[in-house]
Amino acid sequence: MKIAFIGLGNMGGGMAANLANAGHDVRAFDLSEQALATAKEHGCETFSSASEACEGVDAVVSMLPNGEIVKSVYTSDVIGKAPQGAVFLDCSTIDVATAREVAEAAEAAGYAMVDAPVSGGIAAAEAGTLTFMVGGSDEAFAKAKPVLEGMGKAVIHAGQAGNGQAAKICNNMLLAVQMIGTCEAFAMAQQLGLDPQTFYDISSVSSGQCWSMTSYCPVPGVGPKSPADNGYQGGFATGLMLKDLKLAMAAADTAGVDTKMGRRARELYEEFDEKGNGARDFSSIIETLK
Repeated sequence: MKIAFIGLGNMGGGMAANLANAGHDVRAFDLSEQALATAKEHGCETFSSASEACEGVDAVVSMLPNGEIVKSVYTSDVIGKAPQGAVFLDCSTIDVATAREVAEAAEAAGYAMVDAPVSGGIAAAEAGTLTFMVGGSDEAFAKAKPVLEGMGKAVIHAGQAGNGQAAKICNNMLLAVQMIGTCEAFAMAQQLGLDPQTFYDISSVSSGQCWSMTSYCPVPGVGPKSPADNGYQGGFATGLMLKDLKLAMAAADTAGVDTKMGRRARELYEEFDEKGNGARDFSSIIETLK
């Protein structure tokens, strides 16, 4: 397939490279010259504008920072520039309302579109093992699935347009709450004289077991290798977790849902981010409990 890829940051760069490795003709665009150079090294053809990259393609994939940029790129550079019959896949994490608005605009112009935010982080983006949560019609999902399968291990249809974003922000709200609870448990165990590895050995096979402990332990040297073993570098940045929590709380307000734990998690990550930890992995919040 001929695929335009717009947005080659920490996540998008690896995703575009995997599509090229899968044999697709990837036409890449980003505002960063360095990102374009890296994409070219990984087999992508690079372009000086998003609209130019979209010419003659079968699909357009985007991985962009926020909903405002997604809306601007699609309305100005993608819709009407890509050929009729192309499918659009926005893999950014944005608010549900904007995802649905952009999908409606695309569909009104005769295109199929899905919102397909991801779970897995930078390592999974580079390894091609992301999980995609996909919102859109059955027809749009069917057209998008072969593209997504070139970048991930799981592609799950969540329902109507915007439901991919809903799944992503609900999932990450749960992850934030879970990680804070895991950090508190380890901190308390240590203060009570329990060795972290011993606590891990017990809790990882008991009712306290969770992903934040057994797959992404916030304590260095305990459990499988995680960002904690690399000075909390890489992984999923605190600033990105805070972004997702803000989206989740805005959605909760709109839906009239009382999310006390989610709201408290946002407050804690906001405080942590304001202290200069935005670029560090979100599990490093354990340091505030030591």
